[in-house]
Amino acid sequence: MLDHPLNSLGLPKPPSATRVVVAMSGGVDSSVVAAMLKDEGYDVVGVTLQLYDHGAALAKKGACCAGRDIHDARRVAETMGFPHYVLDYENTFREAVMEEFADAYLAGATPVPCIRCNERVKFKDLLATARDLDADCMATGHYIQRKLGDAGPELHSAADAGRDQSYFLFSTTAEQLSYLRFPLGHLHSKAETRALAAKYGLPVADKPDSQDICFVPNGNYAAVIEKLRPGAADPGDIVDLQGNTLGQHRGVIHYTIGQRKGLGIGGLGDPLYVVRLDPESRRVIVGPRESLATRTIPVREVNWLGDAPFDSAAEWQVLVKVRSTRPPRPAVIRPLSATEAEVELLDPEDGVSAGQACVFYAPEGSRVLGGGWVWRGR
Repeated sequence: MLDHPLNSLGLPKPPSATRVVVAMSGGVDSSVVAAMLKDEGYDVVGVTLQLYDHGAALAKKGACCAGRDIHDARRVAETMGFPHYVLDYENTFREAVMEEFADAYLAGATPVPCIRCNERVKFKDLLATARDLDADCMATGHYIQRKLGDAGPELHSAADAGRDQSYFLFSTTAEQLSYLRFPLGHLHSKAETRALAAKYGLPVADKPDSQDICFVPNGNYAAVIEKLRPGAADPGDIVDLQGNTLGQHRGVIHYTIGQRKGLGIGGLGDPLYVVRLDPESRRVIVGPRESLATRTIPVREVNWLGDAPFDSAAEWQVLVKVRSTRPPRPAVIRPLSATEAEVELLDPEDGVSAGQACVFYAPEGSRVLGGGWVWRGR
């Protein structure tokens, strides 16, 4: 088998002898991946995760793991003729993702649960399940690229910058990367993906993209936190940087760093923004926009995907993102250990908050060098 030419997934086997587990969310992207690989002759097995209450999920549209989506994934598998399994990961998801999400929010942080889900559920437990099924690799519908470099597989941002999901996948380890495949990362538009869905006659070809975090209906974070942590929405004071009380708020969990609208303290001159949250004293601290600027960011739980060890250099010249929606900006990383560092932005960034991810990119090209978690807010 070693003399066999590499197939399209980079494995030295014919497609028919290559088993691929496809993580199917029920959306267009992962459905196209499964259909495309089946069409190429691979031994495809579709797996969908049930991550939270199925009864509640059935009433919610537009999220990645709802009951409707499980049904849609099953229909795609039936259409293309490959086996499909639904795995109950509800307890795992609650413990590994939702509980931390609630605690982080209550601590005044800005968590990114989709990253934790990839890290602790999809690319950990689901990947282990794929190995148990004797799969040669696992494929997903994420828009990110895996390329072979001199030192092994590398992670690269997607060809379509508008759909790039590298921010949410920075914690993918080198070991996981050797087993994962991302067949859509090279596409240049979502229109190409939908055209493929139509080509294969998939029932999800025109399905809208999901916008929300899957367990946060309509983006209502506070309602989810109150459900997970009853009594969390206690009111308190809105104060300025000097500690003067400017008004009352309806619970710290209703506010985020950088928020300007909805504070209920208008008519005080220059616009004021939320610059810090203090859950212990139940205070929301506000100040002028310039007080949001951050130049130095402490990060921990660093996942490094560079060729040389992270702490083998005094500093790394990189580009970083602290929000998925903003372009990367120049920075210097100074390692403090193999998993902790201080990141210095060449130009200050507004609204950096504990709980956000800080993702590292090579200064030139598309390579993702890893990232870490911001752990000290303002």
